Amino acid sequence: MENALVTEIANVAARLVVEEGMEWGPAKRRAVKALGLPARTPLPDNDLVEDAVREYIGLFHADTQPMELRALRELALVWMQRMQAFRPYLGGAVWHGTATRLSDIYLSLFCDDSKSAEIALIDHHVNYEPRTVTGLRGEPVDALSLSSRSPVLGEEIGVHLLIYDLDDLRGALRPDARGRAPRGDADAVRKLLQESPSSPLAP
Repeated sequence: MENALVTEIANVAARLVVEEGMEWGPAKRRAVKALGLPARTPLPDNDLVEDAVREYIGLFHADTQPMELRALRELALVWMQRMQAFRPYLGGAVWHGTATRLSDIYLSLFCDDSKSAEIALIDHHVNYEPRTVTGLRGEPVDALSLSSRSPVLGEEIGVHLLIYDLDDLRGALRPDARGRAPRGDADAVRKLLQESPSSPLAP
């Protein structure tokens, strides 16, 4: 019964992730509330939510999601090229292939000087908002959040630049629980784009 309940929470969370663009943690907590369960109810792990998200996309968004994902990866690559001096790596749903047009882009930057990326944005007159987000090991990490227009999707997309020390790079590339690369550099993103559909998506 407990496994069925965890699966139900994952399925509700998946719908919130895809239809409302929620982050996975808040989506899991909202799902518990939506199902009328106690706040301390055990939550599904991220792998289970990811499986549910992929299943939901396959059922309800199979015709649009691949092109939306491609548009987000194209925009991510634009910012990776702009920030190439800071060793950018793409992670999250856009990297793993579960993103839709409501998803944000998460780029990890590995800098000798934590302020250098911020100075680069200022020099290029980019409006951004400093934030603190959860990092690689659950620790708080500085992030620079901005909005960037996707010409393909015809709307503004959130782009978050997570700032790490250069020493963190090796740990950031360790395979995840499923043996996959948790993030990829610009060459890896280009390879994904070469392998994906390329027909235009109407705004």
